[in-house]
Amino acid sequence: MLLLSRNDLKKVLSMREAIDAVEKAFLEFYHERADVPLRTIIEIEKHNGFLLYMPSYLKESEALAIKVVSLYAQNPKKGLPSVLATILLNDPETGKPLALMEGTYITAMRTGAASGVATKYLARKDAKTVGIIGAGVQARTQLWAICEVREIEEALVYDLNENRAKAFAEEMSNKLGIEILTASNPKEVAKNVDILIVATTATRPVINGEWIQNGTHINSIGWMGKDARELDSGTVKRSKLVVDSREGVLSESGDILIPIQEGIIDETHVYAELGELVAGVKAGREHEEEITLFKSVGLAIEDAITAKLAYEKALKLGVGTEVTL
Repeated sequence: MLLLSRNDLKKVLSMREAIDAVEKAFLEFYHERADVPLRTIIEIEKHNGFLLYMPSYLKESEALAIKVVSLYAQNPKKGLPSVLATILLNDPETGKPLALMEGTYITAMRTGAASGVATKYLARKDAKTVGIIGAGVQARTQLWAICEVREIEEALVYDLNENRAKAFAEEMSNKLGIEILTASNPKEVAKNVDILIVATTATRPVINGEWIQNGTHINSIGWMGKDARELDSGTVKRSKLVVDSREGVLSESGDILIPIQEGIIDETHVYAELGELVAGVKAGREHEEEITLFKSVGLAIEDAITAKLAYEKALKLGVGTEVTL
């Protein structure tokens, strides 16, 4: 079995390849060529955390994996990422374990890649500016993916921790070669960009729908349970809503469930799953003025396809450590 560390994964994974792989996974998901049980979620109330078990099998890509991922909103205060994960990749033919890999980096890459796919279909072609609310690990791959599918020139970032925002701006500006400025509040970010990333561990809305300009595309990836949200109801109501999975979002996402409970929207407000856009059965952006929203809770197919990509590239490049259990 091959062990792949975070550093190993950084050597073998590119965002462009991850976007292409995740797009293919969503196409298989649409065509019902994937087994994706709803993830098992254990809430650890005592420590304000969640543990999730996420298995999946992509029949065409032959990607079989399970991810165990934790989400602890207070971890950054302890010097740890809010998301920690491990992925086991198996051989679909025999069930043999092929690789055990650090899953936090895979999670960030595949989540960014999914938003990259959504941005490809939903953002204006001439989008040049990106706003980021939340400057954690996930926000980095979100911005990276967007820069792969649109010619971004400038970004604006806000975080409750000003030093984190400044560190994000410096790091990602150097990585992506674009100008990144820090903002003093979320409103400043939301009102002045073509594409908005909301990547927080908030339990209450961090944006107001009145701030969002016509023509904006929003990627919202925050998830802290069905009773928590980072988007207000006004933002959701004003938007053409695309999700990674109807079943997942309508059973887990407070960003959508709370507006439904309030009577602001109903389940028919979900315009499409991302796979429907990839398959071409539904249009993405249809005019320049519409506000589009991609709300994701995360699908295990994204982990499986990205883990298989990493494994195959690691074998080719001689990266990783072989172990016998």
